[in-house]
Amino acid sequence: MPSFDFTSEADMVALKNAIDVASRQIDNRYDFKGTSAKIELNEKDKLITLHGDSDFQIDQIKDILFPAMEKKEVESSKRLEAEKIVTISGNKVKQELKIKSGIETEMAKKIVKHIKDAKLKVQATIQGDEVRVTGAKRDDLQECIALIRKSITDFPIKTGNFRD
Repeated sequence: MPSFDFTSEADMVALKNAIDVASRQIDNRYDFKGTSAKIELNEKDKLITLHGDSDFQIDQIKDILFPAMEKKEVESSKRLEAEKIVTISGNKVKQELKIKSGIETEMAKKIVKHIKDAKLKVQATIQGDEVRVTGAKRDDLQECIALIRKSITDFPIKTGNFRD
């Protein structure tokens, strides 16, 4: 019986590349000269930290970072969960962006509900941080993929692990 998985994993190599590109742009920009503007990536904790002199500067750093991320991996900025901007040591500020990896339970339930409401001839089951879809025909599975790609636009979802 054919099956495939809906997953959502961050491409850490592409993310690291995008952060390097954004860091170089920040180093070269005239309005960032002599400021504390920088971007740090903690791969172990899946955390991006933005440092700057003001809230406005943090927003400028995001305006550089997000397009760089989108060039490397489409919809990757939707994967980030922004924390509040925190003031540190006088006039410096920082903001942490958590990188969400895997499909959360609520999103998985939403995917399964969409599939069941469409009355497709497939079965969807939640397996950890992914959703496995099985069906009798490939065409049914392809219809399911098209349905989910059209209906879920607020979080990057990939399909993979297709088995015939």
